Amino acid sequence: MAGTLIIGGRVIDPATGLDATRDVAIDAGGRVSSIGTDLERSAADEVIDASGLIVAPGLIDPHVHLREPGGEHKETIETGAAAAVAGGFTTVCCMPNTSPALDTPEMIRAVAKRAEEVAACRVFAVGCGTVGRKGESLAEIAGMSKAGAVGISDDGDVIADAGIMQRVLLATRDAGLAFMQHCQEPSLTRGAAMHAGSVSARHGITGWPRVAEELIIERDIRLTASLAGGPCAYHVQHMSSGNSVELIRRARESGLPVSAEASPHHLLLTHEDIETADGRLDTAFKMNPPLRERSDCDVLRDAVAEGVISVLATDHAPHTADEKSAPFEAAPFGIIGLETALGGYAKALIETGAIDWPKLIELLTLAPAKLCGLDSQGLGQLKVGGPADITLIDPAQKWSLAERDLAGKSRNTPFVGWEFPARAVRTIVRGVTAWHQGT
Repeated sequence: MAGTLIIGGRVIDPATGLDATRDVAIDAGGRVSSIGTDLERSAADEVIDASGLIVAPGLIDPHVHLREPGGEHKETIETGAAAAVAGGFTTVCCMPNTSPALDTPEMIRAVAKRAEEVAACRVFAVGCGTVGRKGESLAEIAGMSKAGAVGISDDGDVIADAGIMQRVLLATRDAGLAFMQHCQEPSLTRGAAMHAGSVSARHGITGWPRVAEELIIERDIRLTASLAGGPCAYHVQHMSSGNSVELIRRARESGLPVSAEASPHHLLLTHEDIETADGRLDTAFKMNPPLRERSDCDVLRDAVAEGVISVLATDHAPHTADEKSAPFEAAPFGIIGLETALGGYAKALIETGAIDWPKLIELLTLAPAKLCGLDSQGLGQLKVGGPADITLIDPAQKWSLAERDLAGKSRNTPFVGWEFPARAVRTIVRGVTAWHQGT
């Protein structure tokens, strides 16, 4: 069987419920040829000993910013993909807030072509809901879907006009995609730089209230439920407010195709972390939506455990050091996250006992694959005949993040020096090792 054999690992496949010690054979064509016990080693070109490791479907991130085109000084498809495989991700879905925006079939195809040329992992594009992300007129949603878009979003901005939003939801539904919303009511966040709480008040900074997120979620749930012919799959990005959880819970209980994602920083950090010991505000912690309070972190973590939050995503948002060195209110929002996400989720969710490894693997593989329609391509699962996108994870490797661990172009993370309890140690894409620890 020319190819690769992974032996003795704990194979976790959420699609089938498999959680057992198994061998996984990969053929020369980059597909899984066999999953079993004591598979023949002699015919393999390479044998990988996975004893003590988790062998999982390749991790999928449905929410990253690769900045290309227009922001290549921050990140590119090539460097973002390098960061992805260094974090265990075999597939990423890039947001359309580029310059120009990804609002035509031609732009969607251009991303796919560039990714095929330079990316170490699979890269799929999310298309705009409105032309230029201006919230004024519909983009070519049906055409972008046919060109390979895996979702629709104006991420970076909300579609504030309810009438336009209703039309976008209808077109997105008819294209067979999910709409991914950046939930930020603009009139409540104008000039805001951080959570509306004690820290913003102490520094005299305009605060960003939780209700700015909640109002958009509630509006959009009502809009998608009211669509003639049935609802659109609707997804809340980077949820930050604990109060938003009940809105998602009620929608899901009523049978609406509503989902939500959490990011590591909103599970681990609070607005109090922004303030340094000497009273300054650290722009490494400035993000959109903003870090909130410990009570929000706790509710979001419980919502993951309950299944109300059903997807995990990084919102990887690179910026240069010069940009982040601006005064707090002027600095851009966002942090990178691909290299630290798995460790961050293990810290927030496994260490605390909120969920176990099979559940975490599901939230990072099968769930985002289903959100983006990638499960139809066999992604997010391990099955014979399916693509050999595989992540090997050491669930007991404690490690501290150093800047040298960052494979992408930017360094804007507050997690340098943090200790994490688990790490991806090898990332296999299309049957070939794209990254392994020590390279």
